[in-house]
Amino acid sequence: MENNKVWFVTGASKGLGLTLVQKLLANGIRVAATSRNIEDLKQAVGTASELFLPLAADLKSEASVQEAIEKTVATFGQVDVIVNNAGYGLTGSIEELTDEETRANFDINVFGSLNVIRKALPYLRAQQSGHIFNIASIGGFYGDFPGFAIYCATKFAVVGFSESLAAEMRPFGIKVTVVEPGYFRTSFLTSGSLGVPKNEIADYKEVREIQRAHQEDINGAQAGDPEKAADALIRIASEANPPLNLFLGQDAFDMAHVKIQAVQQDLATWKDLTVSTGFETANV
Repeated sequence: MENNKVWFVTGASKGLGLTLVQKLLANGIRVAATSRNIEDLKQAVGTASELFLPLAADLKSEASVQEAIEKTVATFGQVDVIVNNAGYGLTGSIEELTDEETRANFDINVFGSLNVIRKALPYLRAQQSGHIFNIASIGGFYGDFPGFAIYCATKFAVVGFSESLAAEMRPFGIKVTVVEPGYFRTSFLTSGSLGVPKNEIADYKEVREIQRAHQEDINGAQAGDPEKAADALIRIASEANPPLNLFLGQDAFDMAHVKIQAVQQDLATWKDLTVSTGFETANV
């Protein structure tokens, strides 16, 4: 474990973000952490230390994000590892969810992370080093979750821009890892972290059942251990050749393979049609 790096973690007052911050501090690593409410963050972390810089930040505001990054550098002299962890779940069919509800999920899950990346990169480029972790979801790789279309869309976006970002950052020595966890036992499925549609449509019985299952059956019974997930991130940050895609959890591993096999099957089944769509080459 390298304790000379400075970490910047968003969404740190609960869930994986909180667990990660607590582990980093326990190992003597300097951490700047953000939350919408700084008092909630301080109380959750429960540690007053010169290693810890709690910050109130509105990820939807470029100015607020820039101020948080600048305070981090002013306090610790540098910033090295960015963890875009802030986000929330959203259930509901596409028909049920309004444009406002949909855009709000993208604002935090996608555009909030982009704001952080945009404001952190000048410092990472200048030092020609750094590591950006974007916390997506297995739902950003495998979308067969009725009632989670918009949430999956936000996480597919995170996976997509992370892959391009990794290519853009390669010349600067900056590493990028997109993390695709399965179900971990955090507060993610509680009412404060899981949005539901304001206007439900009675016909969507399967969506309601899946929504109920997540809120009542899965919540609190997830197989993933957030302590081990935090350990995994800390380990990957010290790897010379870290993965671009990091799946966490047996469930994520299994679902990724289901998706890969389904794509391979479609490719094989429809190969003739796929490759037949180019212009005909004239015989000479």
